[in-house]
Amino acid sequence: MHFNITKVFDKKTKKEFLKTAKILYKNDNVWVCPLDKEINNIFDPAINTYYHHGEAERWILKDENNNLIGRIAAFIDNKTSKLYDQSTGGIGFFECINDKEAAFLLFDTAKQWLKEKGIEAMNGPINFGEPDGYWGLLVEGFTHPTYEVNYNHPYYQNLFESYGFKTFYKQEGFHFNLKENLKSRFMKIAEWVAKKPGYEFRHFSWKDQDELVEDFAEAFNIAWASFKENFEPLKPEYIKNTIKKGKAIIDEEFIWLAYYKKKPIAVFLMYPDVNMILKHMNGKMNLWNMLKFLYLKNTKTITRARSVLMGVIPQFQNLGIESAMMWQVKQVFNRKTHYTEVEFSWVGDFNPKMRKIWVSIGAVPSKHYITYRYLFDRTLKYERYPIPEN
Repeated sequence: MHFNITKVFDKKTKKEFLKTAKILYKNDNVWVCPLDKEINNIFDPAINTYYHHGEAERWILKDENNNLIGRIAAFIDNKTSKLYDQSTGGIGFFECINDKEAAFLLFDTAKQWLKEKGIEAMNGPINFGEPDGYWGLLVEGFTHPTYEVNYNHPYYQNLFESYGFKTFYKQEGFHFNLKENLKSRFMKIAEWVAKKPGYEFRHFSWKDQDELVEDFAEAFNIAWASFKENFEPLKPEYIKNTIKKGKAIIDEEFIWLAYYKKKPIAVFLMYPDVNMILKHMNGKMNLWNMLKFLYLKNTKTITRARSVLMGVIPQFQNLGIESAMMWQVKQVFNRKTHYTEVEFSWVGDFNPKMRKIWVSIGAVPSKHYITYRYLFDRTLKYERYPIPEN
């Protein structure tokens, strides 16, 4: 079969990049089309701050009849590319028909671009941005994708692994049924910790956002640096912009901070799963869809929440702080009874402590993802992302 691969460079090819996914998932009732604007923003240097220290390129693939059959993006983050043994870039937003020749051409094109930039390895599928969105390949649990969480055809795993990608780390998404009570032992510990002297638990509020965002960044960065290799600290400005972007759906009681003697020691971030509304939008946010969005939001169409992250600074880990945070959140859900489930996504296998927390409250693994790595020099010894022994 003859293929034609084209770099995304103008208005037409940008539209075709978006259209490719819509074509490939046309008959998939589970897939939720991300908003066109949000995907475009990722590749807009005026909006995505990663362009301040990186670069990205995109391609679309057509068959001999000029039909769209695939796409891929490649990117380099100069802040992190040199932190590995081999300078490393990334690929993402991969979509393709079930054809190895087509998929390999996409992978080869991205690899060649990265090699020309001095890169020696590529991770994927990942995002040109923070790892809380569009990160990892779904390999098990092909049900409702939550907002900004990757969903793909099952055959993609074979395409990646046949090309030579190897597992860098694994990720899990956990499901919790809100109609079930938290385990009694968990509840006792949580309530006891929540009421101990010196501890304070506050949920986010827009009127205090400047102070709370600073506290959130402080606790988050200390917590993540304790277990995440090559961790890049988040700036308060990024967190503020992220929260501002989601203001239409954010619930103040879904974002929590824990303090000990006024010092921030833990954070928890969750938001309503807007994908339950976006499923009806086909990627567009025109006037009609904006009205539809408001109607569906106000009629409590969203019954699922997505938990994005939880972090506790090292000296306060294993003291029940995580339990106390979840106790606070459960009280919120006891009042907001239209919510029926929470997806905790995602937890990497390099973070066994967080996995243990979700299991302890009664959440069950429901989705599995893999972030792959490909070394350009095939003679080099491959090493997986380190996993803590305990």
